Amino acid sequence: MTGALPSATRRRDQSRAGCTVNTLWLVNGHTTGVDPADRGLAYGDGLFETMAAADGVIRWFDLHLDRLEEGCRRLEIPAPSRSLLAHEIGTHCPKNGRAVVKLIVTRGLGARGYLPPEPATPTRVLAISPWPDFPDSNYRAGISARVCQLRLGESPALAGIKHLCRLEQVLAQLELRGYAVQQGLLLDTSGHVVGGTSSNLFAVRDGELITPTLARCGIKGVMRRAVLESARTLGIRAAERDIALDDVMAADELFVTNALFGIWPLTDIDGRHFAVGSTTRRLMSQLGYSNGR
Repeated sequence: MTGALPSATRRRDQSRAGCTVNTLWLVNGHTTGVDPADRGLAYGDGLFETMAAADGVIRWFDLHLDRLEEGCRRLEIPAPSRSLLAHEIGTHCPKNGRAVVKLIVTRGLGARGYLPPEPATPTRVLAISPWPDFPDSNYRAGISARVCQLRLGESPALAGIKHLCRLEQVLAQLELRGYAVQQGLLLDTSGHVVGGTSSNLFAVRDGELITPTLARCGIKGVMRRAVLESARTLGIRAAERDIALDDVMAADELFVTNALFGIWPLTDIDGRHFAVGSTTRRLMSQLGYSNGR
């Protein structure tokens, strides 16, 4: 892989596929650190995308950039050009095996205080890391979840975008320590289901595919969009609307999605069991997850 870090800061890890991957951090295309005055560090003033790479190709790359550009538009941060991002990622992403590519875009440097600088000069951070070891059983038999006590604050101005302020998810993950679950199930302060700690949730009831609307909080995931588009292709009725926890518990099928693991059936919530159903399997097959990653 080109663009490896200097030897003093290089770390080598084994990916699941067995190839050696350098963990690489680049700031604006260079192996330098983030300035302490960066607003992303001070205020979480920015966005990020976490992407799956296989043999140097990012899956759903255009969908990731669509969401990044929408977030930049809403936060009034100039978006980096697609050609620049494609070139930078293409140059440094390993050409063999799998890797995780994380892109962070902040508003850049600023003086003390909340008022943003004008014009902003965004900071671009690229991280390329080893692929995580997802068990095959998560795809075949499904995963378990626990309903978190934490409730997500409602903020329509930030709903849907993948902004850097993720302390609620950190606290939710802390709740899960000591439990044999792969996801926490999060509700908002009004009692509506939002999704998993690092995933979007889908429920199937009487043949209809339902996912939370995410108009008040939550992230509109790239895999969430891919699933909704695939449902239309397959002729599966799909809707985005408010979902109560009772609706989830009464579902015929459940699954969760994110851009790294794809689709996992959700077969247990706090001891309540669910079958891996035909709609879940059809979507997994359509999107290439019927045999795992």
